[in-house]
Amino acid sequence: MDLTLIIPAKEEEFSLPLVLEEIKGFPAKKLIILSKNDNLTFDAIKKFQAEVIYQTGVGYGNAIREGIEKAQSKYICIFYADGSTDPKYLTQMYKKIESEKKDLIFCSRYEKGAGSADDSFITRIGNFFFTSFGNIFFSLNISDILFTYIIGTKSSFDLMNLTSDNVCLCVEIPIKSKRLNLKYSTLPSFERERLGGKKKVNPFFDGLKILTYMIKNLF
Repeated sequence: MDLTLIIPAKEEEFSLPLVLEEIKGFPAKKLIILSKNDNLTFDAIKKFQAEVIYQTGVGYGNAIREGIEKAQSKYICIFYADGSTDPKYLTQMYKKIESEKKDLIFCSRYEKGAGSADDSFITRIGNFFFTSFGNIFFSLNISDILFTYIIGTKSSFDLMNLTSDNVCLCVEIPIKSKRLNLKYSTLPSFERERLGGKKKVNPFFDGLKILTYMIKNLF
């Protein structure tokens, strides 16, 4: 596969070794993006065959952007270091983007046959709101705007010229995909429970950042 898995990680010394063990036989390059002072995570993954780069900036979105810039493969997939993105969908995503000649495939937790073990009532309601907001005001055709389990061509990601350093990247990608007339579709998937460590998302504060970003980009 001409594919790079972009794996942003922050204090994932418990989960990331389990993730890398699970995908060690998968025929794709693994590119892990760490902050410079995350020594515990770095030490925990030394034995695995994966490239590690250190962020020059800060934030989840920044880690993904720096990974995209570094990748050289035809396709890129954003993969979670906490184990919640099930690798069984990787082959399905790859086959779908190749056979349908799409630019991007968005995994969705809210289609038939999909679901999430890591969702709460608050995050479910929040995702419904932001997805509806995106579909109505940005003319998107998407069912899960906040899930960044996404595969796309390197050229498409480069064309988007992503700028978000934080969680706003999750909505920046579909919004810019629409504005650039990129071809995309969705794939039902199940989000697993994280394998270890603490959840990094704050539903209220991160939700406020996303809402602010979307409102600003309406005009």
